[in-house]
Amino acid sequence: MLRYGKATNLRLLVRSASQSRQATGFASASDRLGDPSLPAYSTGAARAQPVMASAPAQDQDPYAKLKVSDIQRILDAAHIDYRDCFEREQLLQRLRENAGRLGGSLSHQLQSLQRQQPMQAGGLSNLTAGQLTAQHQLFMDEQYVVNLFQANRPSVVHITSLLSSPQAMFSASTQERPAGQGSGFIWDTAGHVVTNFHVIQRAERIKATLYNNEVHEAELVGMEPDKDLAVLRLKGSKSAFQPLAVGSSQGLLVGQKTFAIGAPFGLDQTLTAGIVSGLGREVRGITGRMIRDVVQTDAAVNPGNSGGPLLDSRGRLIGVNTMIYSSSGASVGVGFAIPSDTVRRVVNQIIRYGKVVRPTLGISMVTDQSAAPVIGQGKGVIIREVLPGTGAAQAGLRGLQTANAGQTLVGDIITAIGSLQIGMTEDLASAIEQFNVGDQIPLTIRRDGQLIQITVPLL
Repeated sequence: MLRYGKATNLRLLVRSASQSRQATGFASASDRLGDPSLPAYSTGAARAQPVMASAPAQDQDPYAKLKVSDIQRILDAAHIDYRDCFEREQLLQRLRENAGRLGGSLSHQLQSLQRQQPMQAGGLSNLTAGQLTAQHQLFMDEQYVVNLFQANRPSVVHITSLLSSPQAMFSASTQERPAGQGSGFIWDTAGHVVTNFHVIQRAERIKATLYNNEVHEAELVGMEPDKDLAVLRLKGSKSAFQPLAVGSSQGLLVGQKTFAIGAPFGLDQTLTAGIVSGLGREVRGITGRMIRDVVQTDAAVNPGNSGGPLLDSRGRLIGVNTMIYSSSGASVGVGFAIPSDTVRRVVNQIIRYGKVVRPTLGISMVTDQSAAPVIGQGKGVIIREVLPGTGAAQAGLRGLQTANAGQTLVGDIITAIGSLQIGMTEDLASAIEQFNVGDQIPLTIRRDGQLIQITVPLL
């Protein structure tokens, strides 16, 4: 059963303290970096025994004594991106590649770190394994996830939909009550926020809470119910908005990592991790129309995650969490996200026009059921009528015609748009949505048994 991550009305007695926590990823002892400057330790309470690197290698290489955290600190200070570096050697390579750019500042930082090392080395033997982990030791992949969360949490908001209701029977005064909760994320520096349509569907007033507990009134800019998307605008900024980086959903691969940030059950700033577990899914949206190319993930997505971002391992948006497959209402590891390419197109149109502007081909179509006897085993969409003054009319497309004897003659059958095969009316409608008004689209049509290529402008 498909369930939307609709807002939960669960009333929390204690405010979430998730802002002060750090999320960690997954690692095993065998995944730990082979960093000679980091001590080896067991899972017991024994004191850590430092592992020393060979002296000749350190003398020859000025970077040999640098810990992972040292390299990251240098790269961060120089605003050098290292999010694609997963091992210490990769970090060192990134540092070496940019050594010329850093110039004297690199030498200064290396000297500063070398002066600190004797004190650090002397203190390591007095730390327990637990203390060492708390102060220094995160595995590389753990630190990466922590950094990803910290970098993106300012872009995620907790959305509360409010309704007014009478305070008492026969009373003229009203009070607001939560109609639901969900998640969203900041799209641009103007304060536009993207969320699911079903999160704010019943709202009379909308509040958005940022990661720093700033609460903003939010107004509805526009919505696209067929895609379960809505765009809000935050009012009264006290601080600069940090937009989320938007990636592409086209090049995704099953198995790559995913991260979801949101407010499941009202617990804001919650991070869950998983993988892309499926691609090209079709799910029925809240209006009954199919949403195509949906991203499937096993990252835990629960009620309240709706409208929140699904990120790749670079922290870029690849989808908007919208629903889960569940018989109980809780996550069973099958969640669905609207692909970021669809989100980008819809959101940009809403911000620009206040609504989604759908390009039109200028035809009406024969329903799939009625067309089946005519098409037979073939695929395609039969044009019923070509509307005058449209791109289809300009291109000379043909609809159904009536012969002198009253017999209906089939005109053109659309079989493909570009390389995309068209099998039914839903395929055609979905394909045209990917274009903009004014685009010239290449159609393949079957006319009198022959396949013809024709270009049609969208108006």
